[in-house]
Amino acid sequence: MTNSGVSREADAQAGSTQTNHAWNSLAWDHSAPFMRCFEVRAEHIDALAHTNNTIYVNWCMETAWAHTTCLGLGAAEYQSLDRAMALRRAEYDYLCATRLGDTVVAGTWITGWDRRLVMKRQVQLINALTGTVVLRARLDFVCIEISSGKAKRPPPAFIDHYTPVIINP
Repeated sequence: MTNSGVSREADAQAGSTQTNHAWNSLAWDHSAPFMRCFEVRAEHIDALAHTNNTIYVNWCMETAWAHTTCLGLGAAEYQSLDRAMALRRAEYDYLCATRLGDTVVAGTWITGWDRRLVMKRQVQLINALTGTVVLRARLDFVCIEISSGKAKRPPPAFIDHYTPVIINP
């Protein structure tokens, strides 16, 4: 396991589309999510005896970043292009608690992009054993110039890599 609770199997599969995986049969809000699997560990449990909400936020961001990296736009590419998609706004709907030992599957999609500045992403967390939706997130990213931190139009590489996977173009 990595520190975040990602299984080694999920790390190995993070770059694949996982089209034949049993996770595809979960009740996803959209088809063909990019998926990662997390295990709830003791350090994720809070005073209420369930997974701390900040862990879910981290898993959403880790899944979004893994998806971006899988698309060919990892940290090195961001640096060389002097551009990045930076989180601007996030909404989280916490729907069901998870507990120690639960397996949580995160699915993500890019759901909109004006190809100028703002990209929209959704993330859904599902308890793999029960099939219960744990969390739904809506994330808005803005393209920035890394060197200045200012909003800037995306380079052609962003358009080429992100556009094909937008589910609501």
